[in-house]
Amino acid sequence: MIKRILPYEGLLHEVVEHNGVLYIGGIVPEDTSLDMSGQANDVLRQLAQLLKTLGSDLANVLQVTIYMTNLKEKAAAWKAHFSEAHLPARAAIGVADLGPGVKLEMTAIAARQ
Repeated sequence: MIKRILPYEGLLHEVVEHNGVLYIGGIVPEDTSLDMSGQANDVLRQLAQLLKTLGSDLANVLQVTIYMTNLKEKAAAWKAHFSEAHLPARAAIGVADLGPGVKLEMTAIAARQ
């Protein structure tokens, strides 16, 4: 069964669940004045909060895709949020533009606890 959770207006759903797996759409930083590390912390904090409301947590994240305007900064804030035992698979993709001040956007796939 596919469940669409937390819909955006008209275009997509923030989260889709299938067989206990959560597919989370793009999360961007709330504070675009921050540097790359600050924006990464902001996005990962939002992801952790979203997962908590859905009955999961960062330890259950299976995969993250990060879209970044500067690939040289891809390690920013990563290990502060994921322990060695729970590092998800990760891909970083360079993009030209994500919007005014936005340096990164993340999507994630996580298991429900």
